[in-house]
Amino acid sequence: MNSSSNKIYDLLIIGGGINGAGIARDAAGRGHSVCLCEMNDFASGTSSSSTKLIHGGLRYLENYQFRLVQKSLKEREVLLKMAPHIIKPMRFILPHSKKMRPAWLVRIGLAIYDHLGFRKILPGTSSVKFKSHTNNPLKEEFKYGFEYSDCWVDDSRLVILNLIDASNKGATVMNYTKATDVKNSNDFWSITTINTATGKEKILKARTVINAAGPWVDEVLNSSLNSNNTKNVRLVRGSHIVVNKLFDHDKSYICQNDDGRIFFMIPFEDNFTLIGTTDIDHGELVSNVQISHEEKKYICDSANKYLKNEINLEDIVWSYSGVRPLYDDGATKAQEATRDYIISSERQGTLLMINIFGGKITTYRRLAENILELVEKFLGKEKTSWTENSSLPGGEMSFDGQSDLFRMLNEKYPFLSKQTLERLVRSYGLLSLNIFGDSEDLESLGVDFGSGLYEKEVKYLVNEEWALTSDDILFRRSKLGLILPEKGLKELNSYLDKYFQNAQISEKIAIT
Repeated sequence: MNSSSNKIYDLLIIGGGINGAGIARDAAGRGHSVCLCEMNDFASGTSSSSTKLIHGGLRYLENYQFRLVQKSLKEREVLLKMAPHIIKPMRFILPHSKKMRPAWLVRIGLAIYDHLGFRKILPGTSSVKFKSHTNNPLKEEFKYGFEYSDCWVDDSRLVILNLIDASNKGATVMNYTKATDVKNSNDFWSITTINTATGKEKILKARTVINAAGPWVDEVLNSSLNSNNTKNVRLVRGSHIVVNKLFDHDKSYICQNDDGRIFFMIPFEDNFTLIGTTDIDHGELVSNVQISHEEKKYICDSANKYLKNEINLEDIVWSYSGVRPLYDDGATKAQEATRDYIISSERQGTLLMINIFGGKITTYRRLAENILELVEKFLGKEKTSWTENSSLPGGEMSFDGQSDLFRMLNEKYPFLSKQTLERLVRSYGLLSLNIFGDSEDLESLGVDFGSGLYEKEVKYLVNEEWALTSDDILFRRSKLGLILPEKGLKELNSYLDKYFQNAQISEKIAIT
């Protein structure tokens, strides 16, 4: 049964990844009426499968993408100040070897990177000798290298926090809601959606439709918009592996491979190291994305050229893959395709359609501003841009305020473990106080699922962050899926089944 609302939104956004979330937040903050729908969970595609970096893209300099690098570098400190709980400065060590790019070329590249960087917080490049390094995991052949700055980010939480802020500012955001048809009804776009959890259909109306579906952007054009313009993106798969911690310090390594590619080894979630990524043309369905055996071997072999203690396939504790929807610029190699975004707009009478191709997580806020310029010219309502000096929920503190927040939470919740408190700081920031409120002991937190996950947090994620499944909670709202015991997973699934079953019963009673 179809239900329809008479409300006509200024913007309806298809896609709940970082670009869609950023646009929704910016638009809602300017006072526009906004609706966003995502067919799966928010950030369940590319936006939770990145290398978790806010960076300029040092390697893009080799392809002469100076404009993209400069635009990205300018955003690093903007985003760092906006969300200091989920974004943090990180130093990257680039080991040098005579087999790789010559040292003079690396120095020039890093000098350009620093020059383009708009740095006020992040320190510049320096040289390092590994002989003086404690906990050095590299082979003896690597004697020296370079060290520079970029930032680490919890990518999926960046999406969620943008959506929380958008919702707080009046936007309607819906996950597990697929746009199945978009029609021009003269006075408005008529968008048919289906709730993929319940099967319920709903018709929404909007003056502007923004196709921010990422890897599915061409699919939306073809199936929902009945367009023949469906070969705009080059789908490139990037895969990562996670192994037990390889080194006991908080710096990352950026390494040059024999084939000219680079890969990262990054501290991850206290006890692990993240290694990746690959760049392979994805010749399969967008919905079928998983790391191949060849990719796992490639990443292990690449790392082993640098590591004293080599790793093998059996050391992999988790892996993930994402498809980057790069704009198809005709590049011969996948790694040479542009990472910049392309925006196309089409006016149909009194209606506007915008499609987004490509892009990277670092430039999502700038992309949103570009989209709003187009939308506001069309709507005839020009509002002031505002996100550059804003804070995301939980991030209302200085860029180096995590230690102060840890102390505050430790005083308020002394019964929580150090590891749990550190996770709360880097996931929720000041929102942690909303989750646990005036809780006085472990018993007041409800069911203990293990690994620091309690019922109060689960309820918060369901009620305030749109979580429906254990995967939503364990791999997008957190990374607790890496350490939660099997018993805890079973208990969590059982708890969620009962919780939503009771919610459906309550809804039926309320309707009756």
